[in-house]
Amino acid sequence: MTSTVPAPMTRTADGSALQAVLLDMDGTLVDTEGFWWDVEVEVFARLGHTLDDSWRHVVVGGPMTRSAGFLIEATGADITLPELTVLLNEGFEERIGRALPLMPGAMRLLAELSAHRIPTALVSASHRRIIDRVLASLGPRHFALTVAGDEVPRTKPHPDPYLFAAAGLGADPARCAVVEDTATGVAAAEAAGCQVVAVPSVAPIPPAPGRTVVGSLEEVDLTFLRGLISFR
Repeated sequence: MTSTVPAPMTRTADGSALQAVLLDMDGTLVDTEGFWWDVEVEVFARLGHTLDDSWRHVVVGGPMTRSAGFLIEATGADITLPELTVLLNEGFEERIGRALPLMPGAMRLLAELSAHRIPTALVSASHRRIIDRVLASLGPRHFALTVAGDEVPRTKPHPDPYLFAAAGLGADPARCAVVEDTATGVAAAEAAGCQVVAVPSVAPIPPAPGRTVVGSLEEVDLTFLRGLISFR
């Protein structure tokens, strides 16, 4: 599956100020941030190295090139970045093939956005092969556009993925609500000029101007998201 860019649009169906909702994947819609760390621990154990648990906060939420590169440097493992990337993707795919737990409130939110015809994009630092596996469970029908980390020149924490998603949906980034679970993803969305809802999964994220922190997706619905955006 490739990214789908629909015809541009400027408003949601009801004419509200909210033009689009852009959603992260790992740790936001699916409870998989822990999967990535478990796979990293297992792969490096096979290479003869033990990962320090404090590194978990360093690698969470970022692009694989950054996370894998950091772990190679930190451990001194004798493996190249492309080789490690293949092992990590294979390990993750094997895990989600066994179970793919959804975050509480995820399917309810996706169904509500679809029912109200809110332009919605999935924006992830994960590679396309991983996104397509997860979409089989989430339902590709819920997303007008999907953006993978290996499809943009610079992925999170750079704003490029969110700017690309907003442009693909014909939306003003300032009128897009982004839901993220990590500081890396929040930084990307804020740099793109979006309104951000942070649902921390691994590490705390403090409130800030233009950012709302909630404890769970159960607190997020369409009325809540519309309330983040005001007409300008």
